[in-house]
Amino acid sequence: MKQGVKVSGDKNWAWTWQNEKATFITITDNRGQKSIEQTFENGFENAVLVHDCWKSHFNTNAQSHQICMAHLLRDLNYLTEKYDHKWSRACKNLFLKAINFKKNIKDIAFNKDCPIKKSIEKRMDIILNHDPPKEHKELITFKKRLIKYRNYIFTFLYHLDVPPDNNASERAIRNIKVKQKISGQFRSEQGCDNFAILRSVTDSCLKNQQSVLSTLNIIANLRTD
Repeated sequence: MKQGVKVSGDKNWAWTWQNEKATFITITDNRGQKSIEQTFENGFENAVLVHDCWKSHFNTNAQSHQICMAHLLRDLNYLTEKYDHKWSRACKNLFLKAINFKKNIKDIAFNKDCPIKKSIEKRMDIILNHDPPKEHKELITFKKRLIKYRNYIFTFLYHLDVPPDNNASERAIRNIKVKQKISGQFRSEQGCDNFAILRSVTDSCLKNQQSVLSTLNIIANLRTD
């Protein structure tokens, strides 16, 4: 997850990688693959990355990928309002069905052969085999994107701890947007780096029900030893 941020008048990018236990935030001057490789040289070979369709994310080494369903549903809402076509409605309903199924699936049955998963996958293929009207250009473009990333639409159905969206990542860097609205841009690279570190520590503490103040005190004492 990335977000634009101003540092001394220049456009930079705040990146976050997080899971249920930890949050890592960094700020770089590049929004592409370079920033990812500099931060995580070996990628995430033991993790599933949940993200939008930005190419750099797909180029990152990972166990697998999951396209953010929230982004897809947002696009489908727009396309349905614009074209009011059955293709976008069918696709939206299928995505909502998959998300609801994930919410209610039991841990015990998660890795077992599941007919509902099979039916969802089959229905997706049927939808993608049908073409929206040619004059609905944005709908056609959306369909091509789904075909391109077909293998990463329902990854979350096969991994218990993988969510269908990257909303948690958006929440993790929301404070940066709030900070800029209230007090403006960062005035130095050191300042933005310090902010990223503090937000990483704070968010990680909250996720683990740990005292933020106590943790910061421990870190401060370690630095003075």
